Amino acid sequence: MRRLEWLLPIALVGVACATPRPVLYPNATLERVGREHAQGEIDECLALARQDLGDGRRSGGERMVKRTAVRTAAGAATGAAIGAAVGRSAARGAAGGAAGGAASSVVGAILYPRRERGGPDPVYRRYVDRCLHERGYDVIGWRRR
Repeated sequence: MRRLEWLLPIALVGVACATPRPVLYPNATLERVGREHAQGEIDECLALARQDLGDGRRSGGERMVKRTAVRTAAGAATGAAIGAAVGRSAARGAAGGAAGGAASSVVGAILYPRRERGGPDPVYRRYVDRCLHERGYDVIGWRRR
């Protein structure tokens, strides 16, 4: 168990750092200016939205933390009950159950990111979409990098 303790913080950082960004349709503007220039314009529109509206994040991270805490507690309770029922240490069972609950939450967030985490706030997203539209781009959706 000790060998895997470093995996949870790394997985949480990886999940938390994925930032949603607009995906552009390859229209005439994108073809004319190129993808590299368009990415710079996306960065500018994101910066304008942050300046006017804040960071645009929903409470998806908070929901993930709460879900992880609930699953950890449920796993600990289940592990303690099983440990006591089979004549082993309830504390060891609780520790194993808690680790399993936390791991299931992190794995679920990695495997099902759109269901587990919210995207940008709808107003923030519309702000960026409109900013890009006014510059000649067509946003077809948002995706995490």
